[in-house]
Amino acid sequence: MNTTDRAPGVLVLAATPIGRSADAPPRLAEELATADVVAAEDTRRLRRLAADLGVTVTGRVVSYFEGNEAARTGSLVEAMESGDRVLLVTDAGMPSVSDPGYRLVAAAVEHGLHVTAVPGPSAVLTALAVSGLPVDRFCFEGFLPRKAGERSRRLAGLADEQRTMVFFEAPHRTEAALAAMATAFGDDRAAAVCRELTKTHEEVRRGGVAELAAWAADGVRGEVTIVVAGSVGGSDVPTDPASLAALVAEAEQDGLPRKDAIRDVARRAGLPKREVYDAVHKSP
Repeated sequence: MNTTDRAPGVLVLAATPIGRSADAPPRLAEELATADVVAAEDTRRLRRLAADLGVTVTGRVVSYFEGNEAARTGSLVEAMESGDRVLLVTDAGMPSVSDPGYRLVAAAVEHGLHVTAVPGPSAVLTALAVSGLPVDRFCFEGFLPRKAGERSRRLAGLADEQRTMVFFEAPHRTEAALAAMATAFGDDRAAAVCRELTKTHEEVRRGGVAELAAWAADGVRGEVTIVVAGSVGGSDVPTDPASLAALVAEAEQDGLPRKDAIRDVARRAGLPKREVYDAVHKSP
C-alpha cells in the first residue's frame, strides 16, 4: 500500500464477506486495525468479523445504518476534514450498493475529500458469474418495490431490457417477485435464483421465471440474488415453424438434447418454448 493510500482525511469503503469470513480481502484486516473511525451498519456484526479476522479495532466505532445515516453523515465528514481516516463497512458486500454509503460518499466528494475502496466480495458479481446467463452486458436493479403494483410497473419498464439483470430480494418475497417477472417477461425468460452464496447451504436454481416461481412457492430461506436474462427482442432468428424446426434439428445434430435445443432456439428467437415445441412436433 503506497503512502497516498494511507493519507489522513480519507473515506475508505471496504467490502466485507457475503458468507464466509475467510473470503475477507487481506486489506480489510489492516484497515480495521488502523482506521481512526469505523462506521458500521451493525456494530455487533463488526465486532464478530474483527474477532474472526483476529483484529483489534482501536479506532472509534460508530453505527451507520439506514435509520441514522442522514444525521450521522455530517459528523463523519467533519472527522475526515480534521484528518481522520474513516472506514465504512456494511453487513455484507460493498457499501453503498443497496446498502448505506452513497450519502456519505456524495458528501465526501462534495467537500473535496478523497474516497477509496477495499475491493472484495460482491453478491452481484458472484451471482452473475455462476448464473450461466450472458455476462458481457448487465445491469443491477437492486431490490424491487414491496408493493405489488409498484413492482409490476418497475418490471414492465424492464421488459425490453436486453442486458442481463441482477436483483436482490428478500426470501419471503422471492415467489411474488418471480411470478411478477413471469407476467412482465414471459414464463420462459431464463433466470437463476442464487441463495446463500458462498455459504454452507449455497444453492443455485436455474430455469424459466415461472418454473422458478413454482419452486419458490415452497418457501425460500437465506440471502437471495436473482439473475434474469435480458430480452432478445429484435432477434434476426427466423420465427416461421419450418425454420424453428430446422434450427432445433441443427442443434440436435451438434449433440444438444432436444429439450435443451428447443429452449435455446426459443431464447434466441424471443419466443415461448411451447411455440418452438409445437413447430418441431408439427413439422413434416
